[in-house]
Amino acid sequence: MADYGTPHFQNDGGHAVIEIGVAEFMCVGATPPYDHPHVFLDMGDEGEKVCPYCSTLYKLNTALKRDESVPPGCLYRTRAA
Repeated sequence: MADYGTPHFQNDGGHAVIEIGVAEFMCVGATPPYDHPHVFLDMGDEGEKVCPYCSTLYKLNTALKRDESVPPGCLYRTRAA
């Protein structure tokens, strides 16, 4: 089944900047159990947004798909129970 909900991104690598292919997304901080409250962020017209919890700067990169990031591997996927 395809996942068409709001994409979630994490920053396990401690990157200062993460480029993503969507302007509306959720930041989870690091992978649980080291996450912060999962917060919805919208870049608006600026094309970038700082997470108020972990201070990661997200930048919109329209060349990326909705599940891609630079650096790669920042898309968070929930694990099945």
